[in-house]
Amino acid sequence: MSTTDANDSKLEPTQVDQVRVVQSTSHDGADETPKKEFILNAFVMNTPAHLSPGLWRHPDNATDKYKTLKFWTDLAKLLDDANFHAMFVADTLGAYDVYKGPSNVVPALASGAQFPVNDPLYLVPALAAATRNLIFGITASTTYDQPYALARRFSTVDHLSNGRVAWNIVTSYLESAARNHGLDHQVPHDERYAIAEEYMEVVYKLWEGSWRDGAVVADRKTGVYAQPDAVRDIGHDGKYFKVPGPHISEPSLQRTPFLFQAGTSKAGSAFGAKHAEAIFVGGQLPDGVKKTVDSIRAQVKEAGRDPEAVKILVGMTLVVAETDEAAEAKRNEYLSYTDREGTLALFGGWTGIDLSKYSDEEDFRFSKSPAVESIVNRWASTVPGSDNLTWNKNRIAEYLALGGMMAKVVGSASTVADELERWADLSGVDGFNLAHITNPGSFKDIIQYLLPELRRRGRFRGEPSTEGASARYVFQGSDRLRQDHPGSAYKWTAR
Repeated sequence: MSTTDANDSKLEPTQVDQVRVVQSTSHDGADETPKKEFILNAFVMNTPAHLSPGLWRHPDNATDKYKTLKFWTDLAKLLDDANFHAMFVADTLGAYDVYKGPSNVVPALASGAQFPVNDPLYLVPALAAATRNLIFGITASTTYDQPYALARRFSTVDHLSNGRVAWNIVTSYLESAARNHGLDHQVPHDERYAIAEEYMEVVYKLWEGSWRDGAVVADRKTGVYAQPDAVRDIGHDGKYFKVPGPHISEPSLQRTPFLFQAGTSKAGSAFGAKHAEAIFVGGQLPDGVKKTVDSIRAQVKEAGRDPEAVKILVGMTLVVAETDEAAEAKRNEYLSYTDREGTLALFGGWTGIDLSKYSDEEDFRFSKSPAVESIVNRWASTVPGSDNLTWNKNRIAEYLALGGMMAKVVGSASTVADELERWADLSGVDGFNLAHITNPGSFKDIIQYLLPELRRRGRFRGEPSTEGASARYVFQGSDRLRQDHPGSAYKWTAR
């Protein structure tokens, strides 16, 4: 198919409206080199305990109300009023059942550690109605959902949010998810990405090519709603999917929702470099993240896309208060609420390793399991004095209990802002995916203490200059896919 259509000249990215470079000032008011404003997303999940098991009991936490709409609309308004860019909602399709397994859901269920969990997509219409600018990044899998059905659901919420929706593309990795979708074992890793590749081809055909621009005329005089010759089948017949089409939903503002992705394997990185418009990465030190960022941008360029157009964000857990001492005291208080068993259940789900098979005293820096040893030594390298610490199960649980595997910063607004600037300057990331320990408590602290300091330094936006802009416009300056994106190849063209 041709990569151009009659409206291409209107769809090229312009100067990005919200994510911009601004002239900042130093702490004493002197001019400095212009600095890039950070993208800040709130990282949440539709569950009692996302990354900090046990903290649902804390007075500043309300996630035990996760199944009520008011909890979510209150949170969305809080973030929107503070001008967060997005609420990014994680998801999982199975229980974390490796720890004390096999198939043992008790530790996760008892602590609420990502179990129970509700579907995040159904939140979007209500949250969009309660907010002006907040973007909603929703996780959905290409392995256990048909592309025709997913395309309709995302078109629906893109209509109802006026383009403020994004899709975090995942392939799913839990055996429990596979079993509950009728399989004996999960689909092999690289085949999941092969399925995802064809999946994207199908949804691009549905979103970009099934309806011509202007197909909907809604002419009350003639009684014609959509022109029949402007809607067509996609005729997809591939290895994994057979979808004749046409797309059953009319085109939304973005057509294709803004695309997030977070795969770090060789296949996942290649997939993200081809399709993603924003990529989430993890890491404990900024120099390590820089290697990841440089690799991603090189792969994006190799895929024929502008590497600077793809936004890269790193996960981070912050404990911020009025002083460094107050923040440290807050962290210690949080630790008193943590649930060790729930934390080890999350570790088992993330790594596939059941730590219950090891003694409580074993130092995993010197484990007979190379996988555990490698993971723990990466964490230990970030903690001062680790040479004198024993990284046993209790130490691992304490490290993961507040914010999981994400990097962690504890301190005053000035201390935390310094560290975020250091990370951004050294690694080249465009912003941060901020996890909560308490919700809404962590976000309230960030809003009260940190955001004013970041704004003072020119590192975070004030009021968006374009109210109600689509997700893609905020990050890339256009409602539609860039012309160097592979999805653009499926736009309607004359046959």
